[in-house]
Amino acid sequence: MTPEWVHPGVLLIAGAWLLPFLKGGTKRLVMVLLPAAALVDCLIIEPGTYGVLHFLGQELVFGRADRLSLVFSYVFALVALIGMVYSLHVNDDAQHVAALTYAGAALGAVFAGDFRSLFLFWELIALSAALFVWLRRQPAAVAAGFRYLLVHVFGGLCLLGGIVLHWSQTGSLTFGDMSPYAGSGAFALILIAFLVNAAVPPLGAWLPDAYPEATATGAVFLTAFTTKSAVYALIRGFAGTEILVWWGAGMAVYGVVYAVLENDARRLLAYHIIGQEGYMVCGVGIGTELALNGATAHAFAHILYKALLFMGAGAVLQVTGLRKLSEMGGLYRTMPLTVALYMVGAFAISAVPLFSGFVSKSMVVSAAGESHQAAIFLLLTLASSGTFLHTGLKLPYYMFFGTDRGHRAHEPPRNMLVAMGGAAVACVLIGVLPAVLYSQLPYPVDYIPYTARHVTSTLGLLGFTALGFFLMLKQLDPEPVVSLDTDWFYRRGARAAEALAEGPLVRAERSVGQVYDVVMQRPVLGVAAQLREIDLRGVDAMMVGIGRLTQAVSRGLTLAVSGHAQHYALIMAAGILAAIALAVFGP
Repeated sequence: MTPEWVHPGVLLIAGAWLLPFLKGGTKRLVMVLLPAAALVDCLIIEPGTYGVLHFLGQELVFGRADRLSLVFSYVFALVALIGMVYSLHVNDDAQHVAALTYAGAALGAVFAGDFRSLFLFWELIALSAALFVWLRRQPAAVAAGFRYLLVHVFGGLCLLGGIVLHWSQTGSLTFGDMSPYAGSGAFALILIAFLVNAAVPPLGAWLPDAYPEATATGAVFLTAFTTKSAVYALIRGFAGTEILVWWGAGMAVYGVVYAVLENDARRLLAYHIIGQEGYMVCGVGIGTELALNGATAHAFAHILYKALLFMGAGAVLQVTGLRKLSEMGGLYRTMPLTVALYMVGAFAISAVPLFSGFVSKSMVVSAAGESHQAAIFLLLTLASSGTFLHTGLKLPYYMFFGTDRGHRAHEPPRNMLVAMGGAAVACVLIGVLPAVLYSQLPYPVDYIPYTARHVTSTLGLLGFTALGFFLMLKQLDPEPVVSLDTDWFYRRGARAAEALAEGPLVRAERSVGQVYDVVMQRPVLGVAAQLREIDLRGVDAMMVGIGRLTQAVSRGLTLAVSGHAQHYALIMAAGILAAIALAVFGP
């Protein structure tokens, strides 16, 4: 860092470790001031390159600031501020440290200009997110946290492998447009790593598995950073990758279908993250300026309204301890402010005019239409209708209205309502004044959302969806069931492996052992016994004989040793005379 460049992510990560040493009002003040300072820092950063370090002959760029990275940094810092206000009542330093570290890591990934620094923050995102799940300190949360971490370790290994291959092929670690390397192993591995974090099916079942198990405040942060960092990375590196068009459209429908079936309120909202991510992934795949602007704008809007929705569900969890829609109802009487603020998020996510989703989601849908992809246009429109069905109608109806089950709740702590109010104001502001957001997008914007045709068609779609909901209300009653997703394979994988180890593998091991005993062990032991006999009777006997002979000679020599020099001289003289005699008188 330099006086002209203070990394907002490092500011949050370093500042997080001050909190355990502070108490009371001072701690709460610092909790708010840190993300507020990071937001101001992001707002004053000018486009350029900062924080360049040289390491092992490579440049590490920690501060690539352009229109794309800056717009993501604004919303990341803003939601970190809202999330910390929402968490002020929580007396758990570990959660606050994890929250600020998580937000700081996401900002680090957004500003990373090379793969090495990106990988550093990418892994920190995974670790700090897993902490949020574990910190709920429930057996289900601990298990979900480990599954979350294992999936993201796989994604991290794919990213690392892709980086190494890319470096070996190009000699560069610069993170930018990957389209020139399409078809290479590096391209595929890095894309898979980004798709894991973007929760693209079938790689995304970790999201509805882990997010509902996080703490009430932690889930707010989880909605913002992991998946949106991946959307940023896809826009940066994989714009125009055609496979993402159909993959994204399929995500949008997939998330809606599972959300409609879901009974757990936070799991329903988690599935809808996948559905809304589909619009962004689809926009990246289309790759036009309008589509990329739409993906960026929708990521911005989605972070805010999804945080608001999770804050509403977290408020209910805070005061009632309930998550299942089939157990709720009648809460509107005692939680009217929570209901009103939640509905702002519900209208925003459903793309109701004058709310943020209307001016962001429609950009991606319009880009599909302008690209003459009619099937994609219809799929995204269908998914938009489904969004209103489950998040705008089903969830609030059964959570706040519906059958009164006698739960006497109350409004959550004031700081939670203030945070929800801040997010709600942002959702309305973007919807009423879209130019505030459009002016920050990566490309010049020539798009007008408020046309008579767009408004009337949207209202008609929403109206028919509402009519269908109330006509089919009995069929949509939530049931306490569990929907099977692709996480079933790794949830049950350990048990299947254990059963396999206890059954067929044990029998196979016994069979192999018997074959080894007959084919290898017995013949080898027999040959070894024969060699042992040869060793004992032959080699050992010969060596014993040599040893005895050597011992006898030694004893004779010992007797010849008297210790007197004249004796040795006489013996030597006698030997010499004998040798001369043999030489003279010999044949």
